[in-house]
Amino acid sequence: MQEDIARSAIDRFISAFNASDDSQVTALLARALTSDVVFWGPLGRSEGIAAVERFVLDMRRHPAGAGTMVRCSAVDMPDEWARYRWVFTTPDGGPRLAGTDVVHLRRSLIDQFIVFAGEIEPSVS
Repeated sequence: MQEDIARSAIDRFISAFNASDDSQVTALLARALTSDVVFWGPLGRSEGIAAVERFVLDMRRHPAGAGTMVRCSAVDMPDEWARYRWVFTTPDGGPRLAGTDVVHLRRSLIDQFIVFAGEIEPSVS
């Protein structure tokens, strides 16, 4: 049951990347995130839906063209934290970025977000 709630919030967040128009991004994020969401992204820590919106809009305006974001794993939720893998691909076989996000949920919305972009190299023994 908890995983269904997390999956729903995560998929609403991802839908903001794939919106048909930039004007829809804010409303989609508001359905997925708390207003005081803490977002740890590639450029550091930020707070609030507006900060996440800037990140999403920057990704939507990728120099290689508007890309597509998809969740490419199940949602694993061992309590109030959840994780999932994602892939962002630009059109025409352009750059592809993959990663894992870890999110915390409060009242069915994401209130903390940590983005791990890129693959982790295997350790050398």
